[in-house]
This record gives sequence, structure tokens and C-alpha cells, in this order.
Amino acid sequence: MYFHETLIQRNADFAETGFSAGLTMLPSRRTMIVGCVDPRVDPMDVLQLEPGEAAVIRNVGGRVNPALLETLAILGTVSRAAGAQVGAGWNLVLLQHTDCGIAGCYHHAPKLLAKHMGVAEDQLDALAITDPYQAVALDVAALKANPNLPAGVNVSGLVYDVETGRVTTVVAPAETDHGQQ
Repeated sequence: MYFHETLIQRNADFAETGFSAGLTMLPSRRTMIVGCVDPRVDPMDVLQLEPGEAAVIRNVGGRVNPALLETLAILGTVSRAAGAQVGAGWNLVLLQHTDCGIAGCYHHAPKLLAKHMGVAEDQLDALAITDPYQAVALDVAALKANPNLPAGVNVSGLVYDVETGRVTTVVAPAETDHGQQ
């Protein structure tokens, strides 16, 4: 049996027992989580999220890069169109993890990784690619410095340990104080 058939059956089970037609387009907890595509680190599981509580954005490494910044801008537009401005009272959580495969790109495909991160290859060392704790601190600082991130958004950074299943707060939630009102 192809895994596709398993997915279709699981969806049928979900539609019967887990589907909630009352969910809205906007996250009920006014939260956006940026995480890695690694299947061991699904924010829905790791943070025990309920459906609809958070918008989850996943990319390689859970890193801040040009594509993520563009996605956040689009989500801001979507939220305005849905009648809720992203800003004060919203949360933006970065969730990176130990033993991340992005380190493999750093060692074996630095040119590709530099393109993904939107930097020159000789700038990769400054991004702490192999240290998730330092990387989270750098990425949270980059978000807070981004004038396009609305004022009043609580930005925080976590690292998930794939050996213990626990998250560590690297950067506690703090509001942005610049950007669009």
C-alpha cells in the first residue's frame, strides 16, 4: 500500500472525529510560530497546540530569512483583510532545535544555504548556523530590529532539545516598540 492511501484514510478518520468546522482563519491565541521543517519538531506536537490556536510557519532551520519576512508581511495583509490587525497583543515565537540538519547544509552546501539565508557565503559564520541557542538570539534580535514588524508584537525564542523533548526559553517575550502601528 502506498503511504498516500494511509493519508487518505487518516483524513477520513479526522473528518469524522477531529474536524472542527468552527475554526477561524486567524489564530485564536493571536500567535505565529516559526519552526523548522524537521519532522521531530512539529510545533503542534512539541507545544501541545490545539487546532486553530496558532499559525505555524516552517522552513529549513526555523530561521529568519527573506522568505520568512515576506511570509510575515503577507500574513499581516491577510489578517487586516480578515478584520484583525497583527500588532499589540500578538505573539511571534521562534522555535529552533538541537541536532538540526541545517548544520549539514552549512558544512556541505554553504552556497545553497547562503542563498536560503539571503546573505553572502562569507557571512554564514555570523549566523550561528550550528548553535541553535545563539541562532535564536540572533534571529529574535533581527525580528525586533525589523521596522516592518508591527509595534506591540511579543517576540520570543525557544530551543527544543530533541534528546529530552523539552524547550528552553532563550529569549523571553518582549514587545517590539517600532514598526507599523
